[in-house]
Amino acid sequence: MREVRVVLISTYELGRQPFGLASPAAWLQATGAAVTCCDLAVAPLDGRAIASADLVAFHVPMHTATRLAIAAVDQVRQLNPRAHLCFYGLYAPMNEAYLRSLGARTILGGEFEAGLASLVRRLAAGGDAASPGAQAEPVVSLARQDFLVPDRTGLPDLRRYARLDMGTGEERTAGYTEATRGCKHRCRHCPIVPVYGGRFRVVPRDVVLEDVRRQVEAGARHITFGDPDFFNGPGHALPLVAALHARWPHVTYDATIKIEHLLRHRRHLATLRDTGCLFVTSAVESIDARILEIFDKRHTREDFLEVVALFRDLGLALNPTFVTFTPWTTLRGYRELLALLAELDLVDHVAPIQYAIRLLVPAGSRLLDVPGVREALGAFDAALLCYPWSHPDPRVDRLYDGVLRAVKEGQRRHESRHETFARIWEVASAADAAAAAPLPRDAWAHDRALRAPIPRMTEPWFC
Repeated sequence: MREVRVVLISTYELGRQPFGLASPAAWLQATGAAVTCCDLAVAPLDGRAIASADLVAFHVPMHTATRLAIAAVDQVRQLNPRAHLCFYGLYAPMNEAYLRSLGARTILGGEFEAGLASLVRRLAAGGDAASPGAQAEPVVSLARQDFLVPDRTGLPDLRRYARLDMGTGEERTAGYTEATRGCKHRCRHCPIVPVYGGRFRVVPRDVVLEDVRRQVEAGARHITFGDPDFFNGPGHALPLVAALHARWPHVTYDATIKIEHLLRHRRHLATLRDTGCLFVTSAVESIDARILEIFDKRHTREDFLEVVALFRDLGLALNPTFVTFTPWTTLRGYRELLALLAELDLVDHVAPIQYAIRLLVPAGSRLLDVPGVREALGAFDAALLCYPWSHPDPRVDRLYDGVLRAVKEGQRRHESRHETFARIWEVASAADAAAAAPLPRDAWAHDRALRAPIPRMTEPWFC
């Protein structure tokens, strides 16, 4: 058995130290492989490591990461044309044919660590890295794994990644972990669904806590739980955060939870607050009943309003996210969303990029099963990794372009969220001058100074 030299590459993981490198690194080192981790979000490609690698594997957990990985393939192939090329993560199986056309020999989705370890063992046993033919490992595996504690020793320091901004001038070093993978829900627009199909897997509590311990020792004072929905398994999540708080009472955290679950498990929200949760991200997506139905979100505009009231009463911050531009978005509907966020005094809670999120329809999306959706889309574009679309009302596409420019300009100028919101309001008003209205006064503007600041991560482009 020979030693296999492996380079794991991450291109973008929302400003976080990449869990998608740390977790497989532990598995591959356990096989005896020599592992180098390259995070292209904070460092250039390690040409020397690539040149000597037997296996180069790209982590592709999302659309942006996959596009960036594809852009790096030519450089990798030039440095080492003999290396076995692999793509693993959520977007790998959905784009299998295109990635193989770029030279990928192995595609792994779902619970990918065991597949990577199997591949390395095959290479160590003398498998020909350049040989054609079907891969031995399943392209998608949802088998239950015996999780290992992620190995972060080969990654850049946590301080090089996005931090927690407390809104008071204080910033905290932030870590990231996962307590569950996949999701029990099947929202039609979600890219998790084509791979996991409504299933999720639990990471043992002791593995999660050990990962947190190592990050706390490395300086983390805040942890993001990256589960698609932290309340997929509240019986797992709640004891976990209780144990985290008992061991490290100074460490705060945030999590992502569906509006539906926030209402169903409202009795547990105080527990989140009392164990150090600073904010909850929730994919509201829209306040338009038709769009929510198309997405199969299982919540309503009224549910969103109820959650806002619950969080305000509890003193817990809500971080709503949206898919603001779809083939069914209207100019009026967009303005209504802006007006509602201003009325609810949620402008400080919403990252400006959320006003310019455009629906992506990947291969295998459940949206394709909805009558009339295919007619709204163009033909699948393998290089773009999605079905492109244009809005039937050209003014909506022009609005999208204007809002995106406003967001980028606000970021360049280091504007506050309120300043960028005002800029976006002007763009939306100009898109339909006949219905233009003055920027509404925030309903709670008079007592904003008396309320707690809104914590947020410093990464502005989480999408």
